[in-house]
Amino acid sequence: MIRVIKPVGFGNIQLEDVPIPEIESRQVLVRTHTTLISRGSELFRRYIREDAVSPTIMGYSLTGTVEKIGRDVTEFDVGQRVKVVAPHAQYAVGDADSTRGHIVPLPDDVSFEEGTFLLLCSQATAWTASSGIKKGDTVVILGQGVVGSLMMQIMRGYEPARIITVDALPLRCKISKELGADIVINASDEDPVESVRRLTNGKRADLVVDCVGGYAGIDSFEQAQEMVRTKGTIQLVAAYQQAPLPLHSGKIMHKRLIAGDVTDVPPTQRALQALEKIRSGEIQPAKMITHRFPFKQAKEAFDFLWNTPEEALAVLLKWR
Repeated sequence: MIRVIKPVGFGNIQLEDVPIPEIESRQVLVRTHTTLISRGSELFRRYIREDAVSPTIMGYSLTGTVEKIGRDVTEFDVGQRVKVVAPHAQYAVGDADSTRGHIVPLPDDVSFEEGTFLLLCSQATAWTASSGIKKGDTVVILGQGVVGSLMMQIMRGYEPARIITVDALPLRCKISKELGADIVINASDEDPVESVRRLTNGKRADLVVDCVGGYAGIDSFEQAQEMVRTKGTIQLVAAYQQAPLPLHSGKIMHKRLIAGDVTDVPPTQRALQALEKIRSGEIQPAKMITHRFPFKQAKEAFDFLWNTPEEALAVLLKWR
């Protein structure tokens, strides 16, 4: 089978031919249909590294059909459509005993492409539940990449007074508005801190969610501290900023800071909750997809995401 690897060297994405993996008695073999490239972790944690990256962590959002089941597997059937937390490859192994939602059945009304978003949707569901968002809140979401977009869509279900999203890329701003943001601030055209103050008549936001990863995340975290009101909440979701984040005691005083997910909801339950949000249309992954590449062009797909972020949101690899 073919899989994506990242040997030594910045951006050195390659394809490697390896044997199809054997499965154990409580595992299933899945033939891949589609995988989603995660710009955050796969670019800023893997692509940019000079050293080699283990093939086992090159990707984690895969959908396909069960090709073979272990002798003790009763939960899955050959031919069944599933989502698996697994790297970019023609085949994946799913563990039927996993309690972390690593393999989840896909109903017929969720496409293979939509299913690749399920892990991030599950995480975004947990992050939103952790944020403390309340009905009537004014919410600011910094960053409208895949994670920021998912957070925005899920938060609409909590009935905030309004959701203000911020991004510096016009395409992401456009998609954010189309997917339901009440107000979209293009940070390349206006100062987002001043804009939030103006839009809230100086009161600032009840909740600011920072979804800006990578180098720009250092500035966005500083902005979040200036956008949130006294006794309001900042939630840090983004990672891989490549440097320590500035936390100012004078700006954070009398405010809450939440990092990521602090709920106790089991991952499998999160996955089921997220699946229902996709089925109901509360989350609309199909509208977030901007590009599809055949798997043989994996290098081109990664390079495209890195070199032209202004042209893409969600990028998929098609394996058949």
